[in-house]
Amino acid sequence: MSDSLPVRLKACFAADRALYTSHARKEMRIEEFGPISEQEVCEAITSGESIEDYSDDPSALILGYTRLRRPLHVVCAHSSEDDIAIVITVYQPDPARWVDYRRRQG
Repeated sequence: MSDSLPVRLKACFAADRALYTSHARKEMRIEEFGPISEQEVCEAITSGESIEDYSDDPSALILGYTRLRRPLHVVCAHSSEDDIAIVITVYQPDPARWVDYRRRQG
């Protein structure tokens, strides 16, 4: 993955150019550790780092933390045509399934 993808995503969020899929919105509402707000997603992206990339498309799994230190995983893509971030899904990683929220257990 290009190192510039996280930079482009952060720039889109800073300029309020983010689109949430219906799947992402549903996951944000029903998150088992409590609902996730758009503000928390923005905070996670702007503080985040790419921990997985998907070579078949311009998206990545971003690990970021909210202002209150809540860890979030955001699968996000960048549309270069529209210069917009597309939030595909968002969740709070389960510490029983992730090592340091960066690597899957097992």
